[in-house]
Amino acid sequence: MVLLLTVIGWLYVALLMAVAEANHPNGSLLGAIFTFFLYGVGPIALVVYLMGRSARRAARERREQAAAASGEPDAGGETPADPVAPVRKEP
Repeated sequence: MVLLLTVIGWLYVALLMAVAEANHPNGSLLGAIFTFFLYGVGPIALVVYLMGRSARRAARERREQAAAASGEPDAGGETPADPVAPVRKEP
């Protein structure tokens, strides 16, 4: 919940910075867009990704435990390794 409020607050401030950039006599719309993305969206995307690491790890562990508990073989799509290498005939 705190992360969501932080994200909303940060994006609000970045949006206000972009509006100020666009309305400044020396500012431009392109500068406002860069301001919003480089000061707002970029850092927030990084923070959300880093803060979600533990949740992604827990979800991965739950999936692995569920797969191990089901007793089904790994459905990775690879054929099982042959313990003895096949003998190849020379051409």
